[in-house]
Amino acid sequence: MFGTLSEEVEVKVPADKAWDLYGSIKLGDIAKQILDNLEVVEGDGGVGTIIKVTFKPGSGISYYKEKYTMIDDEKKVREAEIIEGGHLDFGFTLYRVRIEVKDNPNDEMGSSCLVKTTIEYEVKQEAKDNAKLATIEPFVVLMKLANEHLLSSS
Repeated sequence: MFGTLSEEVEVKVPADKAWDLYGSIKLGDIAKQILDNLEVVEGDGGVGTIIKVTFKPGSGISYYKEKYTMIDDEKKVREAEIIEGGHLDFGFTLYRVRIEVKDNPNDEMGSSCLVKTTIEYEVKQEAKDNAKLATIEPFVVLMKLANEHLLSSS
């Protein structure tokens, strides 16, 4: 079973400024506000970087490791896939998160942009009831925190 979830928010900063945060390992510093721990296992933020994300107790998932599989600075797109733990422990065979930063087509001044987070997932047929564990909500919270950070650092 394959599925996707996505959410798009407007950010009141230019796309290049938003990408400087969203397209880099700096986003992890923002994520630490809602996680128990975030550790760079390997890499420097480029493709191939592996991050271990540890959740606060009681969140249902204890940890996962994700690997940055694609970063396109020109198109302002970054993808990461869970490679250990997390949703993979519940019968998922794929859990990919894509972050895209785009110019806001309704802003001729270029003072705002759109940030879209998309989750693509695949679940084994025998674990299809676990598809409900796929959620965009943690990323919506992260986008809100990142946007507050971007606005306060303008």
